[in-house]
Amino acid sequence: MTIDERIAQLVQYGLTTGLVPEEDKIYTTNQILEVMHLDSYDAPETVEEAPLEEILEDLLVDAYQRGLMENDGVVQKDLFDTKIMNCLMPRPSEVAKTFWSKYEQSPVEATDYYYKLSQDSNYIRRDRIKRDMRWSVESDYGTIDISINLSKPEKDPKAIAAAKLQKQSSYPKCQLCKENEGYAGRVNHPARQNHRIIPITINGKPWGFQYSPYVYYNEHCIVFSGEHSPMKIDKEAFQKLFSFIEQFPHYFLGSNADLPIVGGSILTHDHFQGGNYTFAMAKAPIEKSIVIPGYEDVEAGIVKWPLSVIRIRSKETERLIDLADYILGKWRGYTDEEAFIFANTNGEPHNTITPIVRKSGEMYELDLTLRNNITTDECPLGVYHPHAEYHNIKKENIGLIEVMGLAILPARLKTEMELLADCLVNGKALTTYDELEKHTAWVEGFISKYDVITEENVWDIIKEEIGQVFVKVLEDAGVYKCTSEGREAFGRFIATL
Repeated sequence: MTIDERIAQLVQYGLTTGLVPEEDKIYTTNQILEVMHLDSYDAPETVEEAPLEEILEDLLVDAYQRGLMENDGVVQKDLFDTKIMNCLMPRPSEVAKTFWSKYEQSPVEATDYYYKLSQDSNYIRRDRIKRDMRWSVESDYGTIDISINLSKPEKDPKAIAAAKLQKQSSYPKCQLCKENEGYAGRVNHPARQNHRIIPITINGKPWGFQYSPYVYYNEHCIVFSGEHSPMKIDKEAFQKLFSFIEQFPHYFLGSNADLPIVGGSILTHDHFQGGNYTFAMAKAPIEKSIVIPGYEDVEAGIVKWPLSVIRIRSKETERLIDLADYILGKWRGYTDEEAFIFANTNGEPHNTITPIVRKSGEMYELDLTLRNNITTDECPLGVYHPHAEYHNIKKENIGLIEVMGLAILPARLKTEMELLADCLVNGKALTTYDELEKHTAWVEGFISKYDVITEENVWDIIKEEIGQVFVKVLEDAGVYKCTSEGREAFGRFIATL
């Protein structure tokens, strides 16, 4: 396959997906030639369609062989193929115009268009998302989703070395800033030439709407402030969440907490995450209904969930916003030494909330997850954080997505699962592989439950046991445990409302 044929295939891909109008075919071809440093082109008579990743791989190999890339590591390849894909992309204003035109028909039509564009553009790399491992396990709290994230590229050694020599830049300030749109990227910042942001108005202010390039679930979107300002959970945050849901009622939207340990990975830029997916938490029933004085018109209750969640429901968003602000204020200042809940220690605040908003029929729902980030000598990473005995599976923070019931587990687990399967099926000691040493106590704890482990059932067993560890991790993150003592302590806080 010649490079001219691959270029023709890429242009055809643009035509087939609708990225490129027929009238722009020659223009698009010439844009690709410029990126590839080619000044002549022999158009093939016939063009066979081919997978995008296959086309781009051949173009990348050619570019590297002709010295257009510093090396052939994943970071350099991503920088270069994003530059190529930009040749097929409509301008940001055109994308926004089409989006809002479709929105007039329905919000679903608008998001369907934009989600497809974000994948066709290779901003969301479908070929990588396919690598993610996904399964589910049953628990006392419903069906819990488990995933091992393999789509986020690991930094290659060449890129790590190059990043050390890279001149420090504060542009864009972070990966959520609107200045990322069209940015060429560098070894320590992803290329975003093929990225398009939808400008939206949230609570009267300019915000942006985009999809996550790593889509952990269907239509995983990010809604972010037009300004680089820090996250804060307050009354205005609740207003912003509802402002979005009123415009896109087929989506949910939630926020990470605004404190370290229980918060997200980016606390410096105000943003929310949402999408078109129903998590186990949304399906979880009310365990105990409660009535909050002054808000008798608002349905309220404790959710049957491993984390400590108060769900409030009403047709009136203003009532939910006012009640959420009231509960947040009470929780921020709440201390119960018996339950090891401290509002602050040495002036450092510990209590906050992870909120999630959705529309269910005619009713709006707001789930308020009570969080606390206190640490001790015994639990230096956090008392309400995955405990050390589960760090072999999960030691990272429990953020919004996991709060709702979807585990995002580290890529290392894929290899470790393969080695563990080998040991369990073939009767090898775990000490055969250094990577499995940390799993010894965990495996000893479950292996006696199974009479026989074979090639046919080993993967089901490992997946089930990993899933059950994640359920325990969620229970660790709950400030009030699902025990009689825990529910009694939860009741003491409810009584203050």
